[in-house]
Amino acid sequence: MTITLSQQEFDGLFEETVEPSQHPDPDDAMDIVYKYPRRLGQGYWRRIQLRPGLELIIGNLQMRDRMIILQPEQEHDALEYHFHFSGEHYDQYRSVAGGEYSFLGSGLDPKQTSDCSDKHSFLEINIYMQPESLYSFAANTEGQLPQQLQPWIRQSHQTYYCRCGRATPAMYTIARQIIQCPYQGIAKRMYLEGKALELMGMLVAQEIEINDGNYRLHTLKPDVVERIYHARDILLKRLHNPPSFMELSRAVGLNDYLLKQGFRQVFGTTAFSYLHHYRLEQARQLLDTGDLKVSEIANIVGFVSHSYFTAAFRKKFGFSPKQYQMQQKKSV
Repeated sequence: MTITLSQQEFDGLFEETVEPSQHPDPDDAMDIVYKYPRRLGQGYWRRIQLRPGLELIIGNLQMRDRMIILQPEQEHDALEYHFHFSGEHYDQYRSVAGGEYSFLGSGLDPKQTSDCSDKHSFLEINIYMQPESLYSFAANTEGQLPQQLQPWIRQSHQTYYCRCGRATPAMYTIARQIIQCPYQGIAKRMYLEGKALELMGMLVAQEIEINDGNYRLHTLKPDVVERIYHARDILLKRLHNPPSFMELSRAVGLNDYLLKQGFRQVFGTTAFSYLHHYRLEQARQLLDTGDLKVSEIANIVGFVSHSYFTAAFRKKFGFSPKQYQMQQKKSV
């Protein structure tokens, strides 16, 4: 079963059914556990205000059903580090599964559809930092951020900065230490604040490496990167009959392990997940034209099963292909 809610409906349901139910740390009034609405699932959100401008949220949830939230255009006023131990969340701008993270800057949060799967429990942490806090750490004497970090802070009419990635072993370790914090009171607050800032420091280091052109590809030789791009091109040219992974690795002259690891480094996902989402994005663009039937589009982008195409499209975009096509026609 799929539950579809507007952002306003979701917030209203949450406000009606969730009350501060527990202070897990009797020495910290700013550490509150909120039970999740029973209609949506079970579990909790634990919200810890570490200091003004820095907040930590731990989510441990089991969704009752798949949930789609229709989010309006709104302002995203904080920097957000979102790490998943388990569960999957995706929208038009990001996809985060177990062992992955997303980082969002401040700016405009566009109208979009957010999808939370019902297949897995969710264990995640979120760190929210107000821009003022970032400036207090990183601004120079003239009050400016380093050039590499300036895209993190955008105006309210500019779409927010977003980057997703696979968590490094160091990130995973720090996130796990946050979940397993053994302290209470002031010791807990100091410990968690230090861990939250450590994770943000890792993001800063990555951002600097990205801007310097050293991140992701620094462990791969140029000819290997070229072969990985060639593998991607082969997949996109063979939408109807993609090669097996072994065939693909032989075609580009890489062993399967190096191709697998290298593809994820370069593109941030597996080869066939990349192909899957490319097919769906091509289908969406074809649906935008309104000139073709859904069954024809499914064939064009390489889906043999029309029912599977419909299910996959709905999972990614929140609507069936037919519903999406009808919406596009109404908006013209």
